[in-house]
Amino acid sequence: MAKEKITGAEALMRSLEHEGVTTLFGYPGGAIMPVYDALYGYKDKLNHVLVRHEQGATHAAQGYARVSGKVGVALVTSGPGATNTITGIADAMMDSTPIVVIAGQVGASLLGSDAFQECDLVGVTQPISKWAYQIRRPEDVAWAVSRAFYIAKSGRPGPVVLDFAKNAQVGLVDYEPQGTDFIRSYVPVPKTDPWAIRQAAALINNAKRPFILVGQGVELGGAQEEVRQLIERADIPAGCTLLGLSALPSDHPLNMGMLGMHGSLANSIKTQECDVLIAVGMRFDDRITGKLSTYARQAKKIHFEIDPSEVNKNVQVDVAVLGNCKQTLAQVLEQVKPNRHTEWIDSFGEHHEREKEAVIEPEIHPADGPIKMGEVVRKVTEMTGNKAVLVTDVGQNQMMAARYFKFSEQRSIVTSGGMGTMGFGLPAAIGATFGAPGRMVCLFLGDGGIQMTLQELGTIMEQRSPVKIILLNNNYLGNVRQWQEMFFGKRYSFTPMMNPDYNMIASAYGIPNRTVVEREDLAAAIQEMVDTDGPYLLQVAVIEEGRVLPMCCPGNDVDDMVLDY
Repeated sequence: MAKEKITGAEALMRSLEHEGVTTLFGYPGGAIMPVYDALYGYKDKLNHVLVRHEQGATHAAQGYARVSGKVGVALVTSGPGATNTITGIADAMMDSTPIVVIAGQVGASLLGSDAFQECDLVGVTQPISKWAYQIRRPEDVAWAVSRAFYIAKSGRPGPVVLDFAKNAQVGLVDYEPQGTDFIRSYVPVPKTDPWAIRQAAALINNAKRPFILVGQGVELGGAQEEVRQLIERADIPAGCTLLGLSALPSDHPLNMGMLGMHGSLANSIKTQECDVLIAVGMRFDDRITGKLSTYARQAKKIHFEIDPSEVNKNVQVDVAVLGNCKQTLAQVLEQVKPNRHTEWIDSFGEHHEREKEAVIEPEIHPADGPIKMGEVVRKVTEMTGNKAVLVTDVGQNQMMAARYFKFSEQRSIVTSGGMGTMGFGLPAAIGATFGAPGRMVCLFLGDGGIQMTLQELGTIMEQRSPVKIILLNNNYLGNVRQWQEMFFGKRYSFTPMMNPDYNMIASAYGIPNRTVVEREDLAAAIQEMVDTDGPYLLQVAVIEEGRVLPMCCPGNDVDDMVLDY
């Protein structure tokens, strides 16, 4: 008996179901309507979240992926619907986030004719994705979807784009589910050299002043336990990149805090004093290294990395250990001997104390004056038991949240690192509530970033997404303002912001809200936010000319940190 033929759109639904997809974020339109028609019959299997803008769909998919470890899915139409996803695709590529963006396209017979809402999405997205493919026949749907998910989640994760021609959506096909575990010429996890394992272990065993840099690759590879075992066995202090902050508990005695431009003073100084620098799942971003020519010249360098293209790209290393860091660290651990570096670790203390006195205490426990961003962040994390998922937008709110939020659980930070995408926070937080439904999601953002994707309050309203929105309102584009203050003679060129009434806007969307101006009202307002079921917007009027410090100014040595100016 012949199989019943189904449409390509129906084949997409079955393929998504076969890949284990339960949630997708999207916005319908003309060229993707057959898929949405098929989706109508899958409401009990595929939870579609209607966003208010296609950029929001990609960022929501990112937030979902980052906290869940699964592939996020965005579904959009052609033309402007597709081009609106570009920012999210580029962001996902920079931050190694596995998402699959499925976009409608005009029929294959119309390609190249400048048909209504036609756009060469494959050509546009090839440079900013792991793979971009146009599905022109219904027979290719199952194959393309299987391949897309395999590429997105394997090796170093990243975004994949499927451009779905309309004729392939409506054409009929005999559907067979497919699985992909191999693609010719694609090597997601490079072979590990046993020599590199031995050399890395030898360097670690002989180090007098070792220092480990923990990147997001630790989270992506599920190597949190291996890193913990390594630092404890060999007694190695650790610093974390922005995206790697929750890979180690904040209160671990060997966790020395954040690396980079606004990171820990001690970490920046000790980078230039260590004799063995061990980088795990990080790419030596310029915000981490400062001036490359002077970066840790005194140290032997070990790089645990899954992507060979990152090795020696920015920083020349002595030993490159290729492979998934969960497996490579486990192999190194077999050869690493127990050790103690008490004097070296204690030497971090004086710099911690200096930063604490000059920067941290005045920021989180100010004696008087306007409310500061840091004190809001610290009070929120304390009142949520340091167990919440932190989502941030970009700017001062991001750096303050990263510096003063505390983490006790894995996969707990969602932020735009490499691209620095303002507007990322609100939709990413929505995605995080679906990716980690049992956890509280706290979103910190500024009055600039919230207005870039403000329409996603509509998605929160419809979904009742329990996002706790903490709006740090300083009436400026704060990070740009700080740079103008430091480097452009306080010429605040178009950084002051005229803001709307955010409480009225939140109320219009049915979101409970409150504004805090006085310090004595802050704790009660945060408690009200925490106790409220569903979403909440807490606006805090913070100091207008606040500063994120310490700071390694662009072009300076990594240990040339400004504590005040």
